[in-house]
Amino acid sequence: MSGHNKWSTIKRKKGAADAKRSKIFSRIAKEITIAVREGGGADPEFNPRLRLAVQNAKGANMPKENIERAINKGQSDSSSLQEVSYEGYGPGGIAIFVECMTDNNNRTVGNIRSIFNKRGGNLGTNGSLSFLFDRKGVFAIPREGLDPEEFALDMIDAGAEDFQEEEEYFMVYTAMEDFGKVQKKLEEMDVEAENEELRRIPNNLKNLGTKRP
Repeated sequence: MSGHNKWSTIKRKKGAADAKRSKIFSRIAKEITIAVREGGGADPEFNPRLRLAVQNAKGANMPKENIERAINKGQSDSSSLQEVSYEGYGPGGIAIFVECMTDNNNRTVGNIRSIFNKRGGNLGTNGSLSFLFDRKGVFAIPREGLDPEEFALDMIDAGAEDFQEEEEYFMVYTAMEDFGKVQKKLEEMDVEAENEELRRIPNNLKNLGTKRP
């Protein structure tokens, strides 16, 4: 009986892991498709947005055929899938910028508004808060084997705006338009980032404190 229970537990965990992986693959596939359609074609060499999406796919161990299928879909896709963004205030008056993909904007905006309302926030109009954020490329690069000073100079030459040393990582920040240049420089140096993404960086931070029961 104990062996059966163990087998059932393993199957249940595997099923949950497979479902999570499938959800991740689906999201990345949509990112690839939109990157091809809106980012400048199906060649990652000339489409930094697609380069990022493909690298994220590889980092998630997405099969090559899935990546190619998503790229092909982006070249022929005529669906209504689009990128949308929403802006609003959360608890404590913090500014929140939401980015997502949808094929039904009316349904999505209703869902987002409901989430804000349930948590003590309110949804604002687009453009009302975007000035509070800067769109930056962010790279987290393991420190091991890299000389801090030399690596910082290489990143500056590639277009990095800021370079920060943390305990285990170098954090490199770039302007959005220089994201692809830094990606390419890292490839030339045979340096692999632990994580790389385009991120909205707030101009100001606010400490909300700790909520006590």
